[in-house]
Amino acid sequence: MQNTGMTSVVVEPGAMAAGAAYVGRFAPSPTGPLHRGSLAAALASWLDARAHGGRWLVRIEDVDGPRCRPGAEDAILAQLAACGLLPDLPVIRQRDRAAAYRRALDALRARGLAYPCACSRRAIEEALLQRGTAPERHAERIYPGTCRAGIAAGTPDGPRAWRLRVPEGAAAHVDWIDRRLGARSEAVDRAVGDFVLLRADGIWAYQLAVVVDDAEQGVTDVVRGEDLVDSTARQILLQRMLGYPTPRYFHAPLVRDAAGEKLSKQTGAAPFAPGRDALAQAMRDLGLGSSGAPTVAGVLEDAAGRWRRMQREV
Repeated sequence: MQNTGMTSVVVEPGAMAAGAAYVGRFAPSPTGPLHRGSLAAALASWLDARAHGGRWLVRIEDVDGPRCRPGAEDAILAQLAACGLLPDLPVIRQRDRAAAYRRALDALRARGLAYPCACSRRAIEEALLQRGTAPERHAERIYPGTCRAGIAAGTPDGPRAWRLRVPEGAAAHVDWIDRRLGARSEAVDRAVGDFVLLRADGIWAYQLAVVVDDAEQGVTDVVRGEDLVDSTARQILLQRMLGYPTPRYFHAPLVRDAAGEKLSKQTGAAPFAPGRDALAQAMRDLGLGSSGAPTVAGVLEDAAGRWRRMQREV
């Protein structure tokens, strides 16, 4: 095992430097217009920033270009604006950030904390089957470490992914406290293994991009949907390995359909019609009750007051 100089990671709610000015963000992927669930996440992050007298940023997470749809970014920004959710600084886009991601990867490589990988998804599945550890459908594929000691001789030349060399044992154990969900814990080496930072097709992985962007934008508080809670331990571990501060986290409740499934673009969730009614629905989805205010501004004012009270009670 390579010595990373790390100890077990424990993250408290105040992990950012004391007195750091609040910076929050909403970071949608332009794979289609926002739906009801994504509006609830956007509203939660906006409300939390306002409750703390901080800044609210919007970042377009278009690092995975092939999944992005033409016109989706403009549609998203128009939907937010129609709901009164305007960022306090210019919008940034991940497609412009490749140099920053490369610097982070190079820093990890220089310390032996990242390595090239020639494994295809099929090869990983076969290795897991041989070990008798194949996961259930949709479950996390724990990387078996095939290329950890180097790519096998005779492997055909071709593009390589880059993986993080996750430390083992106590150094990979992340304990953190979510502002809504409470205490959380994960052994990243056992739950995920060495995860991808740069894909073989040249696309930067979400985990690296979001960590670099949050650090360089000075994000102190990440408020996002509960579907992303499983990424948090990986991101905290990567933050520590890169020497970045760790934000506080709040994972908002998911909006579900009549069958109890999470609303998502992948399952065909319909875009919301921007305006007062959509905003009032998002307010209810966040457990803030109903607003009788007739305007967008009025609903936002009601929601902000109730969010502040809810946070004080928590």
